[in-house]
Amino acid sequence: MEMSVAAAAAVHALVERRETLATAESLTGGLVAATIVEIAGVSSVFRGGFVVYATELKARLAGVPEELLKERGPVDRDVAAALAEGARERCGADWGLATTGVAGPETQDGKPVGLVYVAVAGGAGSQVRELKLDGNREAVRTESVTAVLQLLTDSLRAQPARL
Repeated sequence: MEMSVAAAAAVHALVERRETLATAESLTGGLVAATIVEIAGVSSVFRGGFVVYATELKARLAGVPEELLKERGPVDRDVAAALAEGARERCGADWGLATTGVAGPETQDGKPVGLVYVAVAGGAGSQVRELKLDGNREAVRTESVTAVLQLLTDSLRAQPARL
């Protein structure tokens, strides 16, 4: 699925449900938010987000526990979940999205290029998907955006709308 198609599906589902979204991005550097805001009608659902490229900003701005970052580093399943929950809570949104991983060209803290975690946090908790992507930096980032938007759409389908 293409990024813009995934974004449109997610935004339209949120509009129908009258629910809101926020983002916390690392390796995608704002590409999730930029992709979302291309969709007409997004202003009723997108609250805002964080680009937290530096590890310490993941804690300071997005609320990821510092101990978690020290123990496991920024490229981790639980860090992704904490980023998504932090975006949700700190932006006052119904849903939070997060991306963290290694886009390349070099490994990071022993983690291989293409290892990415995408996460969605909602009222019923968080879901995380681990991705092992091939390709150059642009391909890894683009596929990460599509994957997190698809995870949001899947989560919206699985969870009833709030009344």
